[in-house]
Amino acid sequence: MQHNKVLILDFGSQYTQLIARRVRELNIYCEIHPFNKIPSDSDSFKAVILSGSPNSVRGEEVLHPDLSNIRGKKPMLAVCYGAQYLAHFSGGKVAESNTREYGRANLSFIKAGEDFFTGISKGSQVWMSHSDTIKQLPTNGVLLASTHDVENAAFKIENETTYAIQFHPEVYHSTDGKQLLENFLVHIAQVEQDWTPDSFVEETVEALKVQLGNDKVVLGLSGGVDSSVAAILLHKAIGKNLYCIFVNNGLLRKNEYVSVLEQYEGMGLNVKGVDASARFLDALEGISDPEQKRKAIGRVFIEVFDDEANEIEDVKWLAQGTIYPDVIESVSATGGPSATIKSHHNVGGLPDYMKLKIVEPLKALFKDEVRRVGASMGMDKTILGRHPFPGPGLAIRILGDLTREKVRILQEVDAVFIDNLKSWNLYDKVWQAGAMLLPVNSVGVMGDERTYEKCVALRAVESTDGMTADWVNLPYEFLQKTSNEIINKVKGVNRVVYDISSKPPATIEWE
Repeated sequence: MQHNKVLILDFGSQYTQLIARRVRELNIYCEIHPFNKIPSDSDSFKAVILSGSPNSVRGEEVLHPDLSNIRGKKPMLAVCYGAQYLAHFSGGKVAESNTREYGRANLSFIKAGEDFFTGISKGSQVWMSHSDTIKQLPTNGVLLASTHDVENAAFKIENETTYAIQFHPEVYHSTDGKQLLENFLVHIAQVEQDWTPDSFVEETVEALKVQLGNDKVVLGLSGGVDSSVAAILLHKAIGKNLYCIFVNNGLLRKNEYVSVLEQYEGMGLNVKGVDASARFLDALEGISDPEQKRKAIGRVFIEVFDDEANEIEDVKWLAQGTIYPDVIESVSATGGPSATIKSHHNVGGLPDYMKLKIVEPLKALFKDEVRRVGASMGMDKTILGRHPFPGPGLAIRILGDLTREKVRILQEVDAVFIDNLKSWNLYDKVWQAGAMLLPVNSVGVMGDERTYEKCVALRAVESTDGMTADWVNLPYEFLQKTSNEIINKVKGVNRVVYDISSKPPATIEWE
């Protein structure tokens, strides 16, 4: 795609994806590459950003990129480790900070008349996250900003379009971070803001027409956002040559198989529903280990998918809903193997004998961008706003061995929880929600009789991408009503608990 591009060199920071997301929010296209794998077409990038890193420029294993084709030739913004790198190797001095500089800080000094800080006032909150600090600016360095504890919080290099900051503009806590990125990219580097959902749709559809020609493509639909948006893009490009398969593995939410098929009916897609629930549940009988569950589900899915794909004559392509985090998470920022797209799709890794070429129309997009692209194509909000759901489905929300009765119980519990979130207008305020069936029974009393039944845990988190997540503080009245309703309506459950663990240290799913 012919856009003004920004190159982000990743030194292993936990915030690198956030930098890219903030840049994309400015309608500017960017790509993340490891610091030691600078693209051969680096001339095609309009500006460069150096990320932070858990490493130290004073350590034995310094991450040392070759910037000879970048520095002084392209506008460059160095963030945290990047700023320390410029100082340490260009005549400045970096030393261990007396105290770890982590958390909120405020700008106590901003150099007047600098385009870099247009619209940003003294006192603006920034987020620090480093244990080293810049004691002396590099050669030709000019101080631009300070905080109370960090004198050299921002600087530029004279006679270059090179800027550096010790704080992280990409995180939410830097209140003017987006403004600073806009100042650098739009006003200083003069990068055009031409990366929009509409332009993506138009360019992607044209590219798919060229790539696929008159070939047939098969796509495994999950009912989720990614595969649905991928399906609509492909349908725009190749129409009837797209064959969508939606497999019921028996581990979907209550009535989800029918409701999802009904949703797709109005979208003009060629969708075939395959109810293989008995096949999956038989394969899972007696299996308790989470990884063995995943493997069994993956194996049966491949078998079912292969059976259905073989009924389509001359199919040549498999479409996947791979998105950008799936791509960049497989690239080591510290010099590991070259990029390999991870198998995040629900086919889970196809055997060699299927001989299908891969097409991934969403591999340049973040999750929020996928939703915006779907909205620009007029897709139903109920699909675009659907919570993420694990590929193995309820299998990894039933701890321990899996039976049809346990699936029934959890489907009923989950339905009450999700329906109540919607009726209380809480569903769209939650990133992901679900129920877990625990492998324990507890004593209860119902109608003066002793019960010994199942315990379920409800889980609701807020997040942007699932990499980190906080539990949602749902109203007590909501939790009380939901708990009572579950216990009264779902036979086999007499206790409900609410999970208040964040990720990390916990994970979103329990298995």
